[in-house]
Amino acid sequence: MSTKKAIHYLILIAIIATTYVFPAPEGLTNIGWHLAGIYIATIIAIILKAFPLPVILLAGVSLASIAIGIAPDEQWFDNEAQKAVDVALKEKDVLNGYKSSTTWLVFAAFAMSTAFVATGLGKRIAYLLIGKLGSTTLRLGYVNACLDLLISPAMPSVTARAGGIIFPIMNSVAVSLGSEPDTSPRKAGRYLLLNTYMVVKATGYFFITAMAPNMLAMELIGKVYGKSHPFLLDWGQWFYAASIPGLICLFLTPLVVYVLCPPELKKLDNKAIAKKGLEELGPMTIREKTLLGLFILAVVSWALGKYIGIKEASTTAISIMTLLVILGVLAWDDLLKNKGAWNTLVWYGGLLGLSGVLEKAHFFDWLSATMQANLNFGGIDSTIATIIILFMSVAVRYLFASGGAYIAAMVPVFAAVGLAAGADPTLLALGLLFSNCYGGALTHYGSGPAPVIYGAGYNDIKSWWIVGAVFAFGNLLIHVTIGFAWWKALVGMGVL
Repeated sequence: MSTKKAIHYLILIAIIATTYVFPAPEGLTNIGWHLAGIYIATIIAIILKAFPLPVILLAGVSLASIAIGIAPDEQWFDNEAQKAVDVALKEKDVLNGYKSSTTWLVFAAFAMSTAFVATGLGKRIAYLLIGKLGSTTLRLGYVNACLDLLISPAMPSVTARAGGIIFPIMNSVAVSLGSEPDTSPRKAGRYLLLNTYMVVKATGYFFITAMAPNMLAMELIGKVYGKSHPFLLDWGQWFYAASIPGLICLFLTPLVVYVLCPPELKKLDNKAIAKKGLEELGPMTIREKTLLGLFILAVVSWALGKYIGIKEASTTAISIMTLLVILGVLAWDDLLKNKGAWNTLVWYGGLLGLSGVLEKAHFFDWLSATMQANLNFGGIDSTIATIIILFMSVAVRYLFASGGAYIAAMVPVFAAVGLAAGADPTLLALGLLFSNCYGGALTHYGSGPAPVIYGAGYNDIKSWWIVGAVFAFGNLLIHVTIGFAWWKALVGMGVL
């Protein structure tokens, strides 16, 4: 074991041990204090990358179950309220995250993501769009945006979208145009690949199924808000909220990247590129046609679910996943080989389970009350307070190389701080949900596809960080102006 690893282990052990050595803060139950130590240690382990993410969450789930199981006898409790919390908590409660419909919605949606890559349908749509629209480098940037917007409802993995479908196409297009990473990155490759990443960070918050952590963030905010401010969106409500500010941001993205990183090559032979790509794919297969039909069925069902009696989006996702196998679009072995889906299932359910027992132990109630008692916003306007918190939520992303780690560590805190400041709960929640995605554009390590795209060698750190800052804080500006107005209108119409 290296010295670095040993130090990491000691830090994690010390965090958990602290909650057993020192008494719980006033107002927090003993079991809530112990579970908080495990939760914080889990987050730190994710940030330190002590182990693979699923292993970290399994360890957290195990330790939380043990902590609940060995909770002390009643004489250890300060009052009957603390005793009641302990009695209400069961070891198996930590596993509730794995039976959550949210967890299974994300997992099942990965099946369609796998199908888009395996059948080649994603690439076919891309080459068709290139042939129709991509006659200039800028228009090719918009082809990228259109493609990502089209397939994002059924692909919760931004890494699969950007890294598995769009990146290989744009990389090969750059090479075919004579743009090499070592000798001529500015000819076309720098723009095309940097735009690929910024676009996926603009579409990731468009749909609740467009990025795996979206629903996790919403669940955590809901737990912090509790019964005082219930917050839960269905697929359609999420889309309505994201649509207006999202469309504006997506429309501006290729243009902004083009201005900041202008390619030397302005025009290209898109017909030849599309023809070559489509010839390599061959005629459209039955599997692709079937997938296209199921994809349309899924989106319609998600959008109209509550009107046709399908209230849970996970019902549609699991049904489509099953049909993909039954109709021969995918083999079950294809799903078994999708490590991203299974890894997400493990860490996602684990994180929901940990947050669930923290909620039962009234940790989030205590956190909100403590924030309210100790933070003084000096009578600042609630809208200004919301904007400040959202600015902080974007800026802090410079410190995180994982969207999952950011959500687990910071979303509950920002939600609690916002409530303490008297922020509008709906504006705050939507702002946090969407900034989680576009905030990841700041750096070349901000989320899964970033290292893949940066690793191609076309982009330098300086240009990436400049474009990322303009993109992220530009999105923030649009969301706290046009977005706030749109969300208030939706609330007024009873949509939210």
